[in-house]
Amino acid sequence: MPDEPDAEGVLSRAVRMLRAFSADDERLTATDLARRTGLARTTAHRLATELSGLGMLDRHADGQYTIGTGLWELGELAPVSMRLRERALPHVLRLYEASSEVVHVAVLSGDEPENAEALYVARVTGPHSIPTLSRMGGRHPLHTTGVGKALLAAQDDAWLDAYFRRTLQRETVYSVIDERRLRDEIASARERGFATTRQEMTLGNVSIAAAIPPTAGLPPAAVGVVTHLARADEGRLAPLVMAAARDIARDLA
Repeated sequence: MPDEPDAEGVLSRAVRMLRAFSADDERLTATDLARRTGLARTTAHRLATELSGLGMLDRHADGQYTIGTGLWELGELAPVSMRLRERALPHVLRLYEASSEVVHVAVLSGDEPENAEALYVARVTGPHSIPTLSRMGGRHPLHTTGVGKALLAAQDDAWLDAYFRRTLQRETVYSVIDERRLRDEIASARERGFATTRQEMTLGNVSIAAAIPPTAGLPPAAVGVVTHLARADEGRLAPLVMAAARDIARDLA
């Protein structure tokens, strides 16, 4: 395959290379990168070597590459790390100690409502916490997660109108994908101050979440807990979650 024309810049190609990695595929060869990105093998090898030299990729003795510590170091300078996560962490830990459940902080991610998702930027779990699909840096739909519904409830009606132009997908048989029903749940979350999901992302799991009041310079954010259906005490957990959201906003301010 001949080298690609210069219509696509080197930076765009490099970003495509970096985005070829995933939680399930954290180690890739240059040949893997070429196949996943559609780049010529010579281009993929050259870019992988350059990115490794810059610290954006780490090259291992077996010839495989992983995301580099240099890229991680730069990522830690993002406001969601330096400001939001660092200020939220003490309150997240207190919420975990009070609940013994998985605690998440997520932000609204996406250029437009039509492609918006919940991006998880903090997570605390323990030996008695229920397993979840979430991970730091992972993304999940807004309509099937507690933090996602809390983020939806914090948006204005014009934003929601644009959001509902997309086709919502089911993650489980309990996922709410009907616009009218989901709008009713959003209205309820606004009234109560917290949102819930029941087995909508993972069977057996219940999430209770609240939006963190807005902070200048940061994307919309929410904090929530995930517990098992059998011990989902909304009356006990919801006040804890809402208090954590207020405390995080206070420290950010």
